[in-house]
Amino acid sequence: MTSAECDSSVTVADAVSGLTSEQAAIRLAADGPNELPTAKQRNIFREAWGVIRQPMLLLLLAAGTVNFLLSDPLDGAMLMAFVLVVITITIYQEHKTQRALAALRELSSPRALVVRDGEQRRVTGREVVRGDLLLLAEGDRVPADAALVECANFSVDESALTGESVPVRKVAIEPSALSTTMGRAGGDATPWVFSGTLVVKGHALAVVKATGVNTELGKIGAALRTIEPQRTPLQREIDRLVRVLAGFGVAAAIVVVTVYGLTRGNWLAGLLAGIATAMSLLPEEFPVVLTVFMALGAWRMSRKHVLTRRPPVVETLGSATVLCVDKTGTLTLNQMTVRQLIVDGQTFTCDEHPLPEVFHPIVEFSVLASPIDPFDPMDKAFKELGERYLSGTPHLHTDWELVREYPLSERLLALSHVWRSPTQDHFVIAAKGAPEAIADLCHLDGDRLAALTTHVEHTTAGGRRVLGVACARFDADDALPAQQHDFEFEYLGLVGLQDPVRPGVADAVAECRRAAIRTIMITGDYPGTALAIAREIGLDVSAGAITGAELQGMSEGELAQRIQSTNVFARMVPEQKLQLVRALQANGEVVGMTGDGVNDAPALRAADIGIAMGARGTDVARESAALVITDDDFSSIVGGVRQGRGIFDNLRKAMSYAIAVHVPIVGMSLIPVFIADWPLVLLPVQIAFLELIIDPACSVVFEAEQIDPNIMESPPRGLHEPMFDRQVLAVAALQGLSVLVATVAVYLWAVLGGQPDDVARSVTFATLVIGNLALILVNRSWRLPVWRTFQQRRNPMVKWILGGAALLLAAVLSVPGLRHAFNFGPVSLAQWGAAIVAGMIGVAWFEVYKVVIAHRHAQLRDNADGPS
Repeated sequence: MTSAECDSSVTVADAVSGLTSEQAAIRLAADGPNELPTAKQRNIFREAWGVIRQPMLLLLLAAGTVNFLLSDPLDGAMLMAFVLVVITITIYQEHKTQRALAALRELSSPRALVVRDGEQRRVTGREVVRGDLLLLAEGDRVPADAALVECANFSVDESALTGESVPVRKVAIEPSALSTTMGRAGGDATPWVFSGTLVVKGHALAVVKATGVNTELGKIGAALRTIEPQRTPLQREIDRLVRVLAGFGVAAAIVVVTVYGLTRGNWLAGLLAGIATAMSLLPEEFPVVLTVFMALGAWRMSRKHVLTRRPPVVETLGSATVLCVDKTGTLTLNQMTVRQLIVDGQTFTCDEHPLPEVFHPIVEFSVLASPIDPFDPMDKAFKELGERYLSGTPHLHTDWELVREYPLSERLLALSHVWRSPTQDHFVIAAKGAPEAIADLCHLDGDRLAALTTHVEHTTAGGRRVLGVACARFDADDALPAQQHDFEFEYLGLVGLQDPVRPGVADAVAECRRAAIRTIMITGDYPGTALAIAREIGLDVSAGAITGAELQGMSEGELAQRIQSTNVFARMVPEQKLQLVRALQANGEVVGMTGDGVNDAPALRAADIGIAMGARGTDVARESAALVITDDDFSSIVGGVRQGRGIFDNLRKAMSYAIAVHVPIVGMSLIPVFIADWPLVLLPVQIAFLELIIDPACSVVFEAEQIDPNIMESPPRGLHEPMFDRQVLAVAALQGLSVLVATVAVYLWAVLGGQPDDVARSVTFATLVIGNLALILVNRSWRLPVWRTFQQRRNPMVKWILGGAALLLAAVLSVPGLRHAFNFGPVSLAQWGAAIVAGMIGVAWFEVYKVVIAHRHAQLRDNADGPS
């Protein structure tokens, strides 16, 4: 369908009432999702070809070819079968990863506010269809090409399409012109808005004219498919390790082929031994494990209301040392209710008592200063207040016409609505905003300003948010002034609103404190309100609060000093968040910063972890942030930090296991080669068998491992601390060496005991596999002993991997046909016992190590808790 055809089906009726759910479903099915084309879907053959090109599979194919050349078709067929098995496992893992990523893309895609079935509804951008009635506001990303049917003070940044950075002003279209073809982007005072552009001012209603590839952005969207994502620091670290080990593997394989050919005279068999050596050293699991962990970890986080928009943030979460959070809606419920009215020194508490006449004007004008159909919780609170106390009175004006809005600005934190009454010859103006802004508009003298300040301080000390209300009149025959200050306002009084603290926030703050993470509250409220809420949630308020005005007059050095102990920042404007981020980073902190508005975007980009609010946040904030919290709850932010730490912890254990398990495999590939006439233990077919255990163990068992409950008891990880520090590498190497020693001991016992080559190979291989499984068990936790991990950590994948590996090992050593295919001999009960005992002993030292470390940590805690 062309754009012109799309335009013709949009009617005036769509603009009035929006679509029904049935109409939207029909149009979505006809036009397809509102999204740009992505890369072509990979079919099963393309995926299989991608897997076959991996070095491990190429080595298996080469080994199979060599076996056929050696007139050993059974071994060749076995290796080809392993190729099919590995391809199947890899494709399954890729599909699982892609499903997780697709689910994340669905959740994190831009949202749109539409009218469906006569009600406002939040949908994903891909669900927007032709004819949808969009509600656009400052900070929104326009989801589709549309025509404006109503707008107020509306401007759009169209630089994404035109390259022109200056926002353009928009006007509403005449209903009769709604079916005309859309114009091009750019130009002032046009009624067209385009997909991908940004609303920078005002609000509007718009009817969608084109979606997906039919939009202006869709016509140029092909270029977006060529953009490649940047490698993360962790990916680059893994890449370096893989290159080093792969190079070492190639060198070792060349040495093995040379030594084997010279000492035993069989160059084809030497080539097979060299391939086995290269396979044993090739750490092909590492990139796969990293991809699986990051994708599935991000998917698991999304189920806990935390969306990761940038992969590196999962790595950074475990390093966070400070969380800067907005009060309203994050620490509190953002469910405002009016609790107090203050007029001429009199206070009325909103309860079941009737409203005295003296308070009627402040309620009347607080409603007039709010939108007719409010979306903001504070505006909703004023509408509910009016319906509660003024319903049935002449103080509610449903028949008045809204003539003009004077919006809130950085210089004046107040807004005004100009109304025309059908029975009066003058305009009525209602204003509400910060008490000092209303006092400024009303030109209060010193005595009245002092009284207002006293009332504000008393009300905010109870944790309430305070707004001022004023009214004015203006001759309808005169042109309306350009600014609010030109009206003669009359001060009416103050309104105190209550926003309760979210359940669980105090516990989350305490958890952060145990994890050595500071929580800093940032709010536009008065210091009294902020400090009251801070005490309620358990923040340290001994250093008091810093206000926006104080911050503005501070030097960088003074701010860096004060911010080390101050946890409450009040009367702040969004632009000052960036100043706080930079001051904290200058002190060496790793900063998480929340935000929801357009002006929060610079701070979100500058923070180490930008956190946007998904429920009330603008698209600009979401796109600037690395994390999106879908329920806007501080507890979810802390849960995301806990999850990020857990993902990294499990990833580190998986990588350590992979390093450890390769050490005995490499050792048993090399040692027999250099001892003439001793049987080789590991040929490509045996290593392929081991890979069937190692790959799922790395990417399935450890990824599914439950997060350590004590993960938040340790301090944050250094931002630039590598995954493989000295301790991790030392532990992994020692684990691998101890299993190698145990395996070599069994091998020597079998060979020196006069056992046939196939029997020596069998019992040694059994020891290696059992040592492999034991490494899985001891690495599930570096803190808990094995028996307690089974008690405290439910992980069904452990049973499947251990059980499956044990059954396969028993089958290949017991079933004659399989035993012959693997070049194994029969194993007696005594040899089975030796293999099991040796495999377990090889890792037993690590259990002792856990006990010693736990005892040392307990002593350190006791010393820290004791007298200084």
